[in-house]
Amino acid sequence: MADKKRTASLDWEDVRYFVALVRHGTLSATARALRVNHATVSRRLASLESVFGQPLFERRPEGFVLNEAGRAVLDETIVMEEAASAAFRRLEAGTATAGLVRITVVRSLADGFIAERLGQLLRAHPQLDIELIADSRNLSLARREADLALRLGRPAKGELLTRRVATLEYGFYASHAYAARVAAGETPIFIGFDVDSEAVPEAAWVKRRFSGRRFALRSNSQTAQAAAAASGYGVALLPDWLAHSRQDLVVLDMGEAPPPRELWLIMRPDIARIPRVRLVADHLIDMFERSTRNQMP
Repeated sequence: MADKKRTASLDWEDVRYFVALVRHGTLSATARALRVNHATVSRRLASLESVFGQPLFERRPEGFVLNEAGRAVLDETIVMEEAASAAFRRLEAGTATAGLVRITVVRSLADGFIAERLGQLLRAHPQLDIELIADSRNLSLARREADLALRLGRPAKGELLTRRVATLEYGFYASHAYAARVAAGETPIFIGFDVDSEAVPEAAWVKRRFSGRRFALRSNSQTAQAAAAASGYGVALLPDWLAHSRQDLVVLDMGEAPPPRELWLIMRPDIARIPRVRLVADHLIDMFERSTRNQMP
């Protein structure tokens, strides 16, 4: 890239918007994530492209796709973003337990378990704010999309602090009335995952085990599946911790169940030195330890 194309100074805010657009793919999605309007995102992109003297994206109907120049810029801007994040973390390491902690976790855990158990922590630390991100995507801890991650399955090796906090077991559940009908000999109808969730191990297991059986309702939300089962629509395969939290579900013996899955808490070593992050991490660990002792929950 010729020097004459880099006469303007590089604005860090332009870089931040550029990385966000790469991450989210469209002006509207990026604007929502950054809580600005799409014109601001467009203006920031135009400013950055003027600095480099050429387009960084291909504009397609489905969104913005990096071109060759954009990919080269991305490699450098990620380094800049991580350096800036590291500087912020060093400054935060000495602060008190006030401020925001972002946790990314699968939706069923966020909706059916964690959100209900944060009250004591927030009452004890009124200046602490928590953002619970219920998302199936693996948000980046390095780029501070999240401070803590709760993920199913042992994480890959890397420069991260990891701790197994729970082993999740599964069973088949239905309403009391529906379970009685099955016990009386009625052929069970099932509730399961939608077709786009076949990558979920439990969804794939149910598909193999009960191929050809009728599914009255499908959803990518296990919380929705539990509600449907409680309403008498059929039998749902659910995590025990989710089903045990409801008085309107009862377990059914359907033979074997899928293998348990491990739940891991993950954070960066430098993030772990921030008092408020360490506080929330310790609370999550204690939460699962207590729930395990009480057989979830």
